[in-house]
Amino acid sequence: MRSVPARARVYILCVALAGAACAVPTPSTRPSWPAVLLLAALFAGCEQITRCRSLGRRVPRGLGTFFPVLLAAVFLLPPPAAALVALPGALLARVDRQPRRVRRLWRAAQLALAAWASAWVYGALGGPAAGAAPDFPYVLAPAGAAVLAFSGVLTVLDGGILVTAERLPARTAWRGLFLRSLAPVAVHGLAGLMMAVLWASPYGPPAALLVLLPMGVSCWAFAQYHRERAAHQATIRALVQAVDIKDKYTRGHSERVGRASVMIARELGMDDERVEVLRFAGILHDVGKLGVPTRLLRKDGPLTPKERRIIELHPEYGHEMVRGIGFLGEARAAILHHHERVDGSGYPYGLTGPQIPQCARVVAVADAFDAMTSTRSYRRARPVEAAVAELSRCAGAQFDPEMVGALARALERHGWHPEVTADVPDQGGNVPAGAAPATPAVSRSAAR
Repeated sequence: MRSVPARARVYILCVALAGAACAVPTPSTRPSWPAVLLLAALFAGCEQITRCRSLGRRVPRGLGTFFPVLLAAVFLLPPPAAALVALPGALLARVDRQPRRVRRLWRAAQLALAAWASAWVYGALGGPAAGAAPDFPYVLAPAGAAVLAFSGVLTVLDGGILVTAERLPARTAWRGLFLRSLAPVAVHGLAGLMMAVLWASPYGPPAALLVLLPMGVSCWAFAQYHRERAAHQATIRALVQAVDIKDKYTRGHSERVGRASVMIARELGMDDERVEVLRFAGILHDVGKLGVPTRLLRKDGPLTPKERRIIELHPEYGHEMVRGIGFLGEARAAILHHHERVDGSGYPYGLTGPQIPQCARVVAVADAFDAMTSTRSYRRARPVEAAVAELSRCAGAQFDPEMVGALARALERHGWHPEVTADVPDQGGNVPAGAAPATPAVSRSAAR
């Protein structure tokens, strides 16, 4: 608990007390306690399965919480009883990150509040009577409202923990959370409604359990997708590590460019999917250096024109290397064009202005910024303010002014705290290839 900020501890405690209060049965609450116990056991079992180890490997995070059973409880039970169903599964679920007790307590309180609120909404709109009939399609309206309430509570609480524990600005903490949570909750809510209708039918709970089979298959397919995506990301990490080993002067540079690219993308208001693509583009922008002879990357002194032409092939090498990674999307264009300049004097194709893909213009600014703010063997790192001033000076000729402005605003709001530092200067003061003293700072830093 000591690792959790004080304001986050207060926030979690308040949410936990609210969740506990919601789960206390009132005198007017008369749930079917066998149904409560059975649903709670089912939910706890599903939580264990989705977070267990399969063949020695943890099931991917993409499976997340298995909501159909919990939402079936929302449609079958009074609000306090629905909140009770969430507690055993959340408190007993496997947690991989510290502090485990705090994370379990937080998840239990969050799910209890969401279940209570959605069950209350469902009951207030006449859902129990319509579901017991069953009265279709009228039961879909209160069920849909309950799903919206469930997602809304999760969104509000998740945003609050991002503000208090992760110290994200309130302006961005809730951005996109509701839509990301609504899609899976809506699908699981439909399955939960089917369970509730079958549970209340003459066929009883055994028929309701049949709904879990197709949902389990769909979750398995979703897990396979996440395994494939994880394999791609592992490949990306291996490629970046290979570049860092080969070009020791820019170790950690790729990760920092990815971080700066994300800052620019978020400032421009891009959706989460494009932000993720820009992160990959920043991380992989120099992967083509694997095709450049190591002696050129580590050469002491300036490059000859012939050697510079060889190094300038690395964007094309990189584009070919990642061509087969489908989920990268437009990141491939950023890898190919991140050394283009808006005045047309860049490479490999001399594109100008809007001809340069937007993602490449983002990565170009992020690349130059990190190059200037990282310590190299031929100079010390520049202060952030000096680097931004240099980018602004070159905006309109080398860089897109919109991207420079977005980075400046993001830095003013969030600051720059690189977690990976560049290599310290060599004792011998060797100058890496291409560091000709007469070349302007931004051009020299971004050329490689």
